[in-house]
Amino acid sequence: MTQLHPVAELHTEGMLDVGDGNRIHWAECGNPGGKPAVFVHGGPGSGSWTNSRGYFDPERYRIILFSQRSCGRSTPHASDPATDLSHNTTEHLIADMERLREHLGIEKWLLFGGSWGSTLQLAYAERHPERVSEIVIVGVTTTRRREIDWLYNGVGRFFPAELERFRAGAGDVEGDTFDVLAAYARLLADPDPEVRNKAARDWSTWEDAAISLEPNGVPNSYSDRPSRDLLAMTRICAHYFSNAAWLEEGALIREAHRLKGIPGKLIHGRLDLSGPVETAWELTKVWPDAELIVIDDSGHTGSDAMRAAMRAALDEFAVRPARR
Repeated sequence: MTQLHPVAELHTEGMLDVGDGNRIHWAECGNPGGKPAVFVHGGPGSGSWTNSRGYFDPERYRIILFSQRSCGRSTPHASDPATDLSHNTTEHLIADMERLREHLGIEKWLLFGGSWGSTLQLAYAERHPERVSEIVIVGVTTTRRREIDWLYNGVGRFFPAELERFRAGAGDVEGDTFDVLAAYARLLADPDPEVRNKAARDWSTWEDAAISLEPNGVPNSYSDRPSRDLLAMTRICAHYFSNAAWLEEGALIREAHRLKGIPGKLIHGRLDLSGPVETAWELTKVWPDAELIVIDDSGHTGSDAMRAAMRAALDEFAVRPARR
């Protein structure tokens, strides 16, 4: 098993007012004088992962963790159907990250994260390339409509019965994948807790099915979450994906030339059915400073070889002088 770094204890944390009635929770650990690095979590809506700290050398990194709007310890929480998500979009999250960087007095920081977090990292870095020293992405996604349609429809060719149950959970919906996702977004905001809980179970059961063939993965990775966190994550996922994350189709790959000069590591599982390696490959064609590392025994939820690659990438960047 890959030996990770000792998990650094949190030494500073707070709540940052980012406007629109939202406050995001942030925390710091590691060396206050080290290279700044921020962990950008997935989901969207999964909240900051405390176990991500083990990938960073606590002697070399100033480690920043934060929960995106309406999840984790940020407030208000999306598990409450009264929480308004109209001010929770990709643009808002980009602005929140920049506000957090300024609040902490950081000039440049390394970005690390995966899955949905990779979309947010790319969107932020393309908007603010001068504020990014390096990027490490695990499970590369850009949340194009074609990627969303694959995850919530196309991959169903491997799981036809499970896909039928997922679509049935949305109710009597006639339309494409995005109509189904929009129906789930409405159900997950329903005032009736039984309606919300059933929709969250139906959504997470499908997500679990999509990763169920991974030989070294984590079974029930989605549905095993505590009820409050599961409600928030599924609601935010449905909110973002039914709107294709408010991104112009293909924009993140098309604009990746803006990342020129930023060293990157793209770590992706060969066996990732839910998010095929194709997207990572396309990204390297536009971002020549990114190295694609394909892990042959890994899917979306990882393997020991993937964990080793994640630690190695961050160890390499820990001693690399920050670009000017």
